[in-house]
Amino acid sequence: MRPILMKGHERPLTFLRYNKDGDLLFSCAKDHTPTLWFADNGERLGTYRGHNGAVWCCDVSRDSSRLITGSADQTAKLWDVQSGKELFTFKFGSPTRSVDFAVGDHLAVITTDNFMDRMAAIHVKRIAEDPEDQVSDSVLVLQCPDGKKRINRAVWGPLNQTIVSAGEDTVIRIWDTETGKLLNETNEEVGHKKAITSLCKAADDSHFLTGSHDKTAKLWDMRTLTLIKTYTTGVPVNAVAMSPLLNHVVLGGGQDASAVTTTDHRAGKFEAKFYDKILQEEIGGVKGHFGPINALAFNPDGKSFSSGGEDGYVRLHHFDSDYFNIKI
Repeated sequence: MRPILMKGHERPLTFLRYNKDGDLLFSCAKDHTPTLWFADNGERLGTYRGHNGAVWCCDVSRDSSRLITGSADQTAKLWDVQSGKELFTFKFGSPTRSVDFAVGDHLAVITTDNFMDRMAAIHVKRIAEDPEDQVSDSVLVLQCPDGKKRINRAVWGPLNQTIVSAGEDTVIRIWDTETGKLLNETNEEVGHKKAITSLCKAADDSHFLTGSHDKTAKLWDMRTLTLIKTYTTGVPVNAVAMSPLLNHVVLGGGQDASAVTTTDHRAGKFEAKFYDKILQEEIGGVKGHFGPINALAFNPDGKSFSSGGEDGYVRLHHFDSDYFNIKI
């Protein structure tokens, strides 16, 4: 499986997102400039210029016409995917960490960090059909119990009825989007022991996967928040993804170079590790990054995946035919 190396960022990667059709790949990095690529050959299509801080997250509308990005410059921006034009800027008084379009693309959930005297919060914004009609008011604002801790990811639950959030306080929460009430949260026994870094949903919204600095990833039921599976790896997990085609889970991470002691024999383990979703066993790994993996994404067709690292590279992997016949 020969990777395609895509070098379009000067700084570490933070997030990767395919569009629904799987022909486009969007990458975010700490270099302020989200970039668009062809997902089959890794050709760079263009960049979105306008942020002046690290871009932490992005999402693309179902019809691939709009892009939303969240940045450390305290804004979230809406873009026209094709022209690269900035359509609207949501301004917050603190860095935006996570963005996610609702089904139907009429709403977006945006999380903001705690900063100065502002607490970490989850904002729901209405997304107008016509950019001219776009307003910046929040439809709903949710405050986490511990507002000092960062909310690293918030995504929509099934039918936009709930929002699932997770972050530094290790607790996963499910919120009602009508009332803003907290419906459910994980407890200490089954939950993660350290900060949750990443969260990804199954294609059918029935379950989701979280990755954490406690060196595990966990699979949860989306409605009941029941813990289904735990995948244990030897390094902090920064990114998680699920195959839409096979029962495979891929985890990426690695200890930051600054945190590695000279005696740590795992220092070089910067690989994307594949696990059997049901049996929880490791089935293989893909090496290549120099430094921790910060972003992972599966193509919606399940035939390729990409990883983004601290080294500034996006690596695009098309699976060989024998990948689809792995037997355990």
